[in-house]
Parts: sequence; C-alpha cells; structure tokens
Amino acid sequence: MRNALALLALLLAFALGAGLVWHFAGQKEKPLPDAPALIARVREVARLETLDVTLYKKVTFEPDPREAKTLWGSIAQWATYSVRPPRGRAIIFAEAHLGLDLNQLDVNGLRVTGRRVEVVLPPLTVKVELRPAETEIIGSNLDSKETAELFEKARAAFEGEVRADRALQARARASGEQTLRSLFVGLGFSEVVFVQKLSPERISG
Repeated sequence: MRNALALLALLLAFALGAGLVWHFAGQKEKPLPDAPALIARVREVARLETLDVTLYKKVTFEPDPREAKTLWGSIAQWATYSVRPPRGRAIIFAEAHLGLDLNQLDVNGLRVTGRRVEVVLPPLTVKVELRPAETEIIGSNLDSKETAELFEKARAAFEGEVRADRALQARARASGEQTLRSLFVGLGFSEVVFVQKLSPERISG
C-alpha cells in the first residue's frame, strides 16, 4: 500500500513538473517595440496634460490713453480720459495647463537599446484659460471692450509668469516623465532615461 502511494505521489509530481515546463516553454517572450513603433504608441496619447494650476491676481488698472490718429480724435480722447478716467480693481482667476505635445517626438528624440529607452522630451506647452465666473471686478468704469482688453492682458501676463516659473516647469516635467515611464515599463522596458540630447552617432531604432 505504501509503495502504491509513493508511486502515485511520484507520478503526480512528474506530471506537475512536466506541465510547468510545457507552460513556460510555450510562452515566448514578447518582442519589444523598436523606436518608430514606440513613438507611434506614445503619439496615441497626443497631448499629455502634466499639471493644472489655479492662478489669481489682484490688479488696479488705469489704462494709458491711446494715440489718436486725428486732431478731433485726440480731443475726444482727451475728453474721455479727463471726464471719465478709467479706474477700478479686479481679482482675476485663471487655470494654467502645462503639458507635452507628444506629436513633436520623433526618432531623433528617442533611442531603444535592448530594454533601455532614452527619451528627449519636447518642450512644455502652456495654455492659460481665464475663469470669468470667479473673477470679481470692483468699482470699474470700463466699457465692455475695455474690459475684454483687460482680460486678454491678464491672460497674457499669467502665461508669461507660468513660462518663467522654473519650479512649476520642473513639476510639470517630472509629472510627464512619470507618466511616460509607466507607459514604457508597461510595454516591457526595464530602464527609462530622460536626457537633454541624444548622441548623434548613436541615434537609431
């Protein structure tokens, strides 16, 4: 009886081992995508939003008179600014969107070497949208056209501040790197490195 049980256990162990060998032998390692294929996968993301930031600014505005083209025009303008000088205050809110336009990524910005990927990220893009529902204008005597001009100037000023903010740019870039690293690792790569420039002689797929 003991011999029969021992033989049965041996047969089960053999069958299990053979099944495992067959399973792993039948599973071939998936080939990694080359540089062009990898770029195609990255471009499926199109524009990668990496960071959204809420901005606000308190401003006091007194727009300068514009140069008039005619004498009568200058007199009328003088009367406008003398009798009703533009004045007011505003608290302007906006949303800044920082991202990467991955359509700009090409083979000159990506190198595949085995399981290692080197990437040169495209420049960050910045888009600022005003939030008029949250914007508060206090004591303004601007007309609708002047108010629209004020908003456009504010939007441009916000955009300039974001583009000049190195800490904000670094946060956005780090977020983009993390997202792309997760994508590449999911495709089978084990090492993802972001560089400023690829060596010209080694640019290849």
